[in-house]
Amino acid sequence: MYHTTGFSRDQITDLCALVQQVAVDDGRRFWPPILGLYRSVVTALTYMRRNRVQAELAETFDVSQPTISRAITGLTPILGAVLADYVPTADDLDQTIQYVVDGTLLPCWSWASHRELFSGKHKTTGMNVQVACTLYGELAWISDAIEGSRHDMHCLNESDALVTFDPANWIGDKAYIGSGILTPIRKPPYRDLLDWEKEFNTQINKIRAVIERVIANLKTWRILHTDYRRPLATFTQTISTVIALHFYQLSAE
Repeated sequence: MYHTTGFSRDQITDLCALVQQVAVDDGRRFWPPILGLYRSVVTALTYMRRNRVQAELAETFDVSQPTISRAITGLTPILGAVLADYVPTADDLDQTIQYVVDGTLLPCWSWASHRELFSGKHKTTGMNVQVACTLYGELAWISDAIEGSRHDMHCLNESDALVTFDPANWIGDKAYIGSGILTPIRKPPYRDLLDWEKEFNTQINKIRAVIERVIANLKTWRILHTDYRRPLATFTQTISTVIALHFYQLSAE
């Protein structure tokens, strides 16, 4: 169960209890009766953790593909809503702590009518999120998703994460040059980097390694690592739910 969903049986039971309470309060059921609540939650978690084709999940649970689709569609926003309190906002960041920040592309299918999703840097389509962690590699914050064509600096500015912060206390890559964030030195067009500049860049990149590991851990949710196949209108909601599940998972460690 853990290797399929990322959660223990007890944690899944707790999630079921939260979903059940929403269903009672709302007066309606969000999962297919043939699957039941527990198996529907497992289905939704498995889909997001492994990004498996829905037809494969249908064979695993011995139901039809539309049933699997209904479970995922119904429970994805509910799981995100019941775990929303676990997700820190930019206002929750500590001004006394130095953060390392980086952007990452969450890929999706190449929708011909949505050129705003195409990232020239990554040569594919998707949504961009900004991720911040401490110098010790503790995930601190993830921004809302923005179209993949947008530059990292634009996405960070849109999040307002730096509004009350001294950007000099943040560390980033060359995408953030000019923002005040501590970044590697870009090679000037008229000369090579000096020895001290090369050493400075080496030390900055060593520090930045922590954010790469944090992002890699986030993308163990394969729905954020491989192309998203459901309707594009559901992508941002799925991203928000996975982020909430990830923080919920970290809180239990």
